[in-house]
Amino acid sequence: MQHLTPKQAYEFLQSNPEAIFVDVRSEMEHMFVGSPKDSMLIPWVDGPEWDINPHFVAHVKKAASQNRPVVLICRSGRRSMDAGQALEQAGFTEVYNVTHGFEGDLDDSHHRNSHNGWRFDGLPWGQT
Repeated sequence: MQHLTPKQAYEFLQSNPEAIFVDVRSEMEHMFVGSPKDSMLIPWVDGPEWDINPHFVAHVKKAASQNRPVVLICRSGRRSMDAGQALEQAGFTEVYNVTHGFEGDLDDSHHRNSHNGWRFDGLPWGQT
């Protein structure tokens, strides 16, 4: 798995239109916090039990072939890394994790969006 900063991921997606961009956050995060433009929601972990989605790999396979690059994003880059490992174990060969994710790392006051992440970098996003 390769790791890209949000700006690198955006540039990669712009120069590789065959790549798919998967938001692995929960449906609630996607709905209430917003999402990167042109991403598709396939939760890695979701409610109500907050277990790993047993259909995650199958849904990604359906959205893309194993020959297409897959770029994964979550809130901070941790869940997307776990999801990427599952995709690699399933045979995906070109998997990218967006470091710092959509909202970025926590600052000293335990807030996000203050020093890194997709939104902090001013990359395209919106509310659904």
